[in-house]
Amino acid sequence: VSFRGQDPFALSDRKRAKFLRHNVGFVFQFHHLLPQFTALENVAMPARIDRMSPDAANKRASELLARVGLSDRLNHRPSELSGGEQQRVAVARALMMKPSLVLADEPTGNLDGNTSEGIHRLLEELNAETNTAMVVVTHNLGLADRMTRRFTLQGGRLHPRESKEGVN
Repeated sequence: VSFRGQDPFALSDRKRAKFLRHNVGFVFQFHHLLPQFTALENVAMPARIDRMSPDAANKRASELLARVGLSDRLNHRPSELSGGEQQRVAVARALMMKPSLVLADEPTGNLDGNTSEGIHRLLEELNAETNTAMVVVTHNLGLADRMTRRFTLQGGRLHPRESKEGVN
């Protein structure tokens, strides 16, 4: 595997973690927010691990939380947020380090239809705004059909499907 000219698996654990933190954002089906921290602290965490100043990290985290519609929930812990709000915090956290790639594994798998739709729209908008490549794994065919390029996994093999533009 090569990404941005490097094989992340050839790096030491420490260097791989830093490489991934700077280049790849992750959104999981279950948000994996740290329960003892606020939304702001959860989003700022990757930058704080990278030794960004608290003021700079909190400023960027606040901007991202505002972008995902949570400026009024900065100081709430995950247990005080709805499932959709928790997932929006996770999306903001994935974008904290301005990655060139976001990997989203079933980002709406545990959400209701309306909340899922909101997350779908948010991912599309953020993709357009930030020009960040997004790889989304989903069983939701409605979401898949909205993606620019689509593939199905059958029998352990990846198969291209016709894209929005009619090309694969």
